[in-house]
Amino acid sequence: MNLFEKIFNYQLHSRLDESGAYTITSHERSWLKAMLEHSAADDAFDSGTLEKLRGLLAGEADSHLFRYVEEKAGSIPKRIYHPLLRTLRRMIMNRQGVRVSYQLRNGEQWENRQGFPYKLEYSMVKREWYLIWYPFRERSLMMTKLAHIRAVEEISMPPDKAKHMIQHIADMLLQRKQRAVIEVIPAYNAELSRILYAFSCFEKEVAYNDSTNTYRIALAFPGHEAEFVLSKIRFLGLRVRVAEGDYFKHRMLEAATKALARYGDESV
Repeated sequence: MNLFEKIFNYQLHSRLDESGAYTITSHERSWLKAMLEHSAADDAFDSGTLEKLRGLLAGEADSHLFRYVEEKAGSIPKRIYHPLLRTLRRMIMNRQGVRVSYQLRNGEQWENRQGFPYKLEYSMVKREWYLIWYPFRERSLMMTKLAHIRAVEEISMPPDKAKHMIQHIADMLLQRKQRAVIEVIPAYNAELSRILYAFSCFEKEVAYNDSTNTYRIALAFPGHEAEFVLSKIRFLGLRVRVAEGDYFKHRMLEAATKALARYGDESV
């Protein structure tokens, strides 16, 4: 596959993702069928959805995945699925309020705090699910680990108030967003697909400067994901540089200076 095919495929998948459509190959259908045979599928889907998926995939070839794949002496992983996901997702879809009992970082217990649930988010850094919600008493946006939530209860909310809350929270999140521009070093343009994949979980715009043969990737992301963005920049190494974003420039310079002090020539 040449560079132009990679760019085309990336643009095609981006457009499909924006429209809510997906291309599913026979291999992916076979893989999904195997995953639905796992015991965790009973917790991840309600019975109606699980039955429908299994029915749609009944005619697919069986990959017999679990007969050949076995993990030995592995560390105990955190559960990606959380029992509260389905309940909270339903409240968010129905635009209803929530009554939450949860634990703070210092161990303090808060009981029956009313608010509006806005979004469920999975942190790739901490491998934890979070609920983004607006507590009515505090009147500020909060991110609470689902692991710290002990109980949730749906409370009724008028449609006009729910609409106002959604817009208010969206405005608050927009103010908290950070932005950085990552420039691809021209010598690594052939690896554009890999570089874009590294930033696939962020909002981004890609621009190409024909005169300098340079790609620039403008990223937009929540402030709490800054460390994850930094980890991706470090992972890509010599392939990219931070073109805009003082915070990221400072952090990369700091890391490079410390590395040179430890490993570099003393005369540098």
